[in-house]
Amino acid sequence: MTKIEQYIIEEIKTMRKKHGLTQLELSQKLDMSDSFISHVEAPSKRAKYNINHLNMIAQIFDCSPKDFWPEKPL
Repeated sequence: MTKIEQYIIEEIKTMRKKHGLTQLELSQKLDMSDSFISHVEAPSKRAKYNINHLNMIAQIFDCSPKDFWPEKPL
């Protein structure tokens, strides 16, 4: 996993918890398998977010997809 992938995953995980959503609930809101978010958040798994996922998650959290990205390159 790259540094940028880990950063985005951690940002979304923080927002998920802030909004009081479980991994299962966010997976279901994305219309993905029940285990999708748990696989993305698990360092041992290969699942990652793609651009479409980031856009849908931003819609769910009512924010911009750029809110998941760092201010400067990693």
